[in-house]
Parts: sequence; C-alpha cells; structure tokens
Amino acid sequence: MIVRLPHRAVEKEQWGSTQLEPWFPNSTQKIGEMWFESPNDGPLLIKFLFTTAALSVQVHPNDEYAQKHHPLEGKTSRGKTEMWHILRAEPGAKIAAGFRENITPEQLRASALSGEIEKLLEWHDARPGDTFFIPAGTVHAIGAGLTLCEIQQTSDITYRLYDYGRPRELHLEHGAQVSNLGPHAARAKAREGVLVKCPFFTTEKISVNGSATIDALDKDQSLIVLEGSGGIGEHAARAGQVFLLPAQESTSVSGNLSLLRTFV
Repeated sequence: MIVRLPHRAVEKEQWGSTQLEPWFPNSTQKIGEMWFESPNDGPLLIKFLFTTAALSVQVHPNDEYAQKHHPLEGKTSRGKTEMWHILRAEPGAKIAAGFRENITPEQLRASALSGEIEKLLEWHDARPGDTFFIPAGTVHAIGAGLTLCEIQQTSDITYRLYDYGRPRELHLEHGAQVSNLGPHAARAKAREGVLVKCPFFTTEKISVNGSATIDALDKDQSLIVLEGSGGIGEHAARAGQVFLLPAQESTSVSGNLSLLRTFV
C-alpha cells in the first residue's frame, strides 16, 4: 500500500530560510532542509533545501572509501552520490560542480585554505527545472537564493573544504584523497523523462494533467510532488509531499502535478 512519508525540519541558522511556501508553511526559524527518510534505513534520502547564503564547498566519498574510513557497526557505510532539481531560483543564483580545469592535490589544499577554490570551481547558473548530477568525489557548492529537491544516497559523510570564514572544521586530508580534480559535466540535458540514471538511483520527471498510472516495479519507488495538487492512490497530494510506492504495486495519479519518480 502506498504511504506518505513523514518529514522533519532541519534548522540551518547560517544559510537556511524562513520562506518555505508553497512546499511547506513559512517558519519563524531558519530551516535549511526538510528530510524524507525511507523506512528501515533505505538506500535513498530525499530532501528539500532552502538557501539564503552559500553552503560550504565540500565533497563526499564513494562507497569503498566510506566503508574503509567510516565503518558502521552492523550496517554498511555508504558514500554519497546525489542530484539536485531546482525548484526556485533568485536572479543570479548559482551552483558549483567540478573545476574549470585540472588541478593538483596541492592546489586543492592551498586554494581551500586561501579561499581561491571558489574561483577554481565551475559555477553554473541555476534556474527552475534545471537538474545537476553530483557523483561522489565531485567538489561542489550550492549558492544562495535557491530552493531545490535533493536525492542522495543515505549518508551524512561530508568533507568540508572551504566555509567562507565560518568557524567550522575543515577536512582537507580526506577531501584531497577523494576529490576528482578536473571538470565535471553536471547539468542534465533532459527536462522531462529520465533526468539521472546512475548505479545508485534513477530519477525521472513526470507531468500529469488529468490522470495517469505509475507502473509497478520490482523495487520500491518514491514519488516526490514538486508542483500542483491532486491525488496519488487514495491520498490527496500537493507540492512538498513524498510517497513511497512498494515493489510490485502500481498507483493512479490524478490532477495537475509535477512529480519526480526515483528508485534504486
């Protein structure tokens, strides 16, 4: 049976926002992230992010490095490959992914300490409807003035390389070991249909005007409502909600909705 996933708000005083509508009610606190966690430590974590200042320049390890350096008792450590789908963007809003040209590990460390790393990164204009794919090892940053949906491997392993002078720990040695030190073609070409397909998840965008059927798969799938309202199965559905459709089950969708469908 399809279920609507609960969410929890994560405060981010340094870069979060109080303006969360139309996805969630506005807040008196600065909310940076809304988390939708799969039951039983599922392989994917879905978030909505709201930024009023730049996030740190950072990088995530792959599965092999995470398992070696961050073992978890009774669990398998995961790396973090992720994607971002832009929902709202103020004029001039940007994201960074990869470097403009190849650099060395020594340049990475020195530029992270000096702040020059910002100039070495490849910055992309971010507009509603854009999708960016960020594999593990890609040095990246999210700028101010953005609302986006993030789909990621369930992992919180982050190596911070540069933080705009904020007094948080940097992780330059781990970061230098896992970072890919060249350009990365982050922007997805598709605007509808399959946006990202990688070993860790597939995500497609579906627009419904009237009615449609989400076909069953042999695995669980998540339906993320980005825009509009209507119905998913027996549930009323609106922007900012996420539904888990179990393996071997299909569901009906009705109304005027824009969805992301993602599965492993």
